[in-house]
Amino acid sequence: MIVKTEILESLYSKYNKRAYIHPDPLEFLYNYEDIKDREIVGIIGASLAYGRVSQILRDVSIVLEKMEHPYEFILNSNSESLKQDFKGFVHRYTDENDLIEFLLNLKKVIERFGSLHDAFKSGLKDEDQNVVSALSNFIKLLAPQGRKNSLLPSSNCKSPCKRLNLFLRWMVRSDEVDPDGWNDISASKLVIPLDTHMHHISLVLGFTTRKQADMKAALEITENFKSISPEDPVKYDFCLTRLGIRDDTDMEGFFESYRRENV
Repeated sequence: MIVKTEILESLYSKYNKRAYIHPDPLEFLYNYEDIKDREIVGIIGASLAYGRVSQILRDVSIVLEKMEHPYEFILNSNSESLKQDFKGFVHRYTDENDLIEFLLNLKKVIERFGSLHDAFKSGLKDEDQNVVSALSNFIKLLAPQGRKNSLLPSSNCKSPCKRLNLFLRWMVRSDEVDPDGWNDISASKLVIPLDTHMHHISLVLGFTTRKQADMKAALEITENFKSISPEDPVKYDFCLTRLGIRDDTDMEGFFESYRRENV
């Protein structure tokens, strides 16, 4: 594992910097110092993080432009005000109805628990090895009707729950990229935010043999990262996902170096 760590650390040192974040919805979180605002911005940004990145940034901006102070906005909102604010909103499979239902459920959760942090923590046990059980509980709180909503995965967590795991990475970790705020949750419990791009990278690195990018694959990949970074298994998520996204990266060159050094 020494060589693997050196290669990953080299990539982390080069790309895990704020200068490499754009274009990424994570950049919106830096505009909010109050953690109660930041967590709302984070869950909106992460939940809309599917599709073309330019479309993601545009549509997250449209939502946030209505919210000078997101926490107060959510608490003071109602069905009628949200219908006026977001009439005609569309982000790929998400229409205004999904968005309004999502925001109203955020309001209910905040009224009940005081914050998204406390709502998530209500389902997290000290003995939990990862966040999956708490994530399932969190999804049930965000979709109490059990209705399908394009902004949320199923609470059975058979899918990798990529967007919510991305949200948790932003909120829990603290470094030059991830701004944290939920610093009483251990980063060791986080699960890799798995999409097709990260799944491909993990297959090449030999961190999974599963052909389907599901939660089982996400947990298997996370365990392999834990063998390298036990206290912070998603540490390398950001820098690895720059491969193939940025024009100044060499994904195939990285893979070749990794294979050569780990024969």
